[in-house]
Amino acid sequence: MMKHDLSGMKTPGGVRMLEQVRKICKALPEVAELIDGHGHTTFKVANKSFIIMSDYGITFKSDLENQEILIQQERFTRPPYIGHHGWVSVSNPEDWEEMGIQLKEAYLRAAPKRLFKQVMEEKSI
Repeated sequence: MMKHDLSGMKTPGGVRMLEQVRKICKALPEVAELIDGHGHTTFKVANKSFIIMSDYGITFKSDLENQEILIQQERFTRPPYIGHHGWVSVSNPEDWEEMGIQLKEAYLRAAPKRLFKQVMEEKSI
Protein backbone atom coordinates (compact mmCIF):
# COMPACT_ATOMS: atom_id res chain seq x y z
CA MET A 1 0.00 0.00 0.00
CA MET A 2 1.33 3.42 -0.99
CA LYS A 3 1.57 5.82 1.91
CA HIS A 4 0.93 9.48 1.14
CA ASP A 5 3.05 12.11 2.85
CA LEU A 6 0.53 14.36 4.54
CA SER A 7 2.82 17.02 5.97
CA GLY A 8 2.05 19.93 3.64
CA MET A 9 4.51 22.05 1.64
CA LYS A 10 7.96 20.66 0.89
CA THR A 11 9.55 22.57 -1.97
CA PRO A 12 11.10 26.03 -1.57
CA GLY A 13 8.55 27.35 -4.10
CA GLY A 14 5.67 25.78 -2.17
CA VAL A 15 6.90 27.26 1.10
CA ARG A 16 7.25 30.73 -0.49
CA MET A 17 3.70 30.51 -1.89
CA LEU A 18 2.41 29.46 1.53
CA GLU A 19 4.13 32.44 3.20
CA GLN A 20 2.46 34.82 0.73
CA VAL A 21 -0.96 33.23 1.20
CA ARG A 22 -0.57 33.40 4.99
CA LYS A 23 0.17 37.15 4.73
CA ILE A 24 -3.03 37.67 2.74
CA CYS A 25 -5.15 35.50 5.05
CA LYS A 26 -3.77 37.08 8.23
CA ALA A 27 -5.83 40.20 7.43
CA LEU A 28 -9.06 38.16 7.25
CA PRO A 29 -11.09 37.24 10.35
CA GLU A 30 -11.53 33.66 11.61
CA VAL A 31 -9.38 31.88 9.01
CA ALA A 32 -8.24 28.37 9.92
CA GLU A 33 -5.24 26.72 8.25
CA LEU A 34 -4.99 22.94 8.24
CA ILE A 35 -3.56 20.00 6.33
CA ASP A 36 -6.37 17.98 4.71
CA GLY A 37 -6.49 14.21 4.23
CA HIS A 38 -4.62 14.48 0.92
CA GLY A 39 -1.72 16.49 2.37
CA HIS A 40 -2.93 19.81 0.94
CA THR A 41 -2.66 22.97 2.98
CA THR A 42 -6.22 24.25 3.20
CA PHE A 43 -7.56 27.59 4.39
CA LYS A 44 -11.12 27.65 5.72
CA VAL A 45 -13.61 30.10 7.15
CA ALA A 46 -16.63 28.81 9.09
CA ASN A 47 -15.54 25.28 8.13
CA LYS A 48 -15.74 26.07 4.38
CA SER A 49 -12.60 25.76 2.26
CA PHE A 50 -11.67 28.73 0.12
CA ILE A 51 -8.00 27.97 -0.69
CA ILE A 52 -6.41 24.56 -1.27
CA MET A 53 -2.65 24.48 -1.83
CA SER A 54 0.07 22.02 -2.76
CA ASP A 55 3.67 22.45 -3.85
CA TYR A 56 2.28 22.67 -7.39
CA GLY A 57 0.07 25.69 -6.91
CA ILE A 58 -2.99 27.30 -5.40
CA THR A 59 -6.62 26.43 -6.06
CA PHE A 60 -9.17 28.95 -4.85
CA LYS A 61 -12.94 29.33 -4.65
CA SER A 62 -14.46 31.45 -7.37
CA ASP A 63 -17.64 31.41 -9.40
CA LEU A 64 -18.22 30.27 -12.97
CA GLU A 65 -18.35 33.81 -14.36
CA ASN A 66 -15.05 34.88 -12.78
CA GLN A 67 -13.50 31.50 -13.66
CA GLU A 68 -14.28 32.08 -17.36
CA ILE A 69 -12.52 35.45 -17.27
CA LEU A 70 -9.49 34.11 -15.39
CA ILE A 71 -8.88 30.99 -17.47
CA GLN A 72 -8.64 33.13 -20.59
CA GLN A 73 -5.32 34.20 -19.08
CA GLU A 74 -2.93 31.31 -19.61
CA ARG A 75 -1.63 31.20 -16.05
CA PHE A 76 -5.06 30.22 -14.63
CA THR A 77 -6.68 26.82 -15.19
CA ARG A 78 -9.89 24.98 -14.32
CA PRO A 79 -8.96 22.29 -11.78
CA PRO A 80 -10.25 18.72 -12.06
CA TYR A 81 -13.01 17.56 -9.67
CA ILE A 82 -14.00 21.03 -8.37
CA GLY A 83 -13.58 23.18 -11.48
CA HIS A 84 -17.22 22.72 -12.46
CA HIS A 85 -18.09 24.60 -9.22
CA GLY A 86 -16.08 27.62 -10.38
CA TRP A 87 -12.80 26.95 -8.57
CA VAL A 88 -9.61 28.19 -10.28
CA SER A 89 -5.98 27.00 -10.09
CA VAL A 90 -2.73 28.85 -10.64
CA SER A 91 0.62 27.05 -10.69
CA ASN A 92 3.18 29.72 -10.16
CA PRO A 93 1.60 33.00 -9.08
CA GLU A 94 3.87 35.99 -9.61
CA ASP A 95 1.53 38.94 -9.15
CA TRP A 96 0.75 38.77 -5.42
CA GLU A 97 -1.28 41.97 -5.52
CA GLU A 98 -3.65 40.31 -8.00
CA MET A 99 -3.60 37.08 -5.98
CA GLY A 100 -4.49 39.06 -2.86
CA ILE A 101 -7.62 40.33 -4.59
CA GLN A 102 -8.57 36.85 -5.87
CA LEU A 103 -7.95 35.16 -2.50
CA LYS A 104 -9.91 37.80 -0.56
CA GLU A 105 -12.80 37.30 -3.00
CA ALA A 106 -12.49 33.53 -2.43
CA TYR A 107 -12.74 34.18 1.31
CA LEU A 108 -15.82 36.39 0.85
CA ARG A 109 -17.51 33.65 -1.20
CA ALA A 110 -17.07 31.18 1.66
CA ALA A 111 -17.55 33.51 4.65
CA PRO A 112 -20.81 33.67 6.59
CA LYS A 113 -22.79 36.92 6.22
CA ARG A 114 -21.53 38.48 9.47
CA LEU A 115 -17.86 38.06 8.42
CA PHE A 116 -18.61 39.20 4.88
CA LYS A 117 -20.19 42.34 6.33
CA GLN A 118 -17.29 42.87 8.76
CA VAL A 119 -14.67 42.66 5.98
CA MET A 120 -16.66 44.91 3.66
CA GLU A 121 -17.10 47.53 6.41
CA GLU A 122 -13.36 47.48 7.20
CA LYS A 123 -12.61 48.15 3.52
CA SER A 124 -14.62 51.37 3.52
CA ILE A 125 -12.70 52.93 6.45
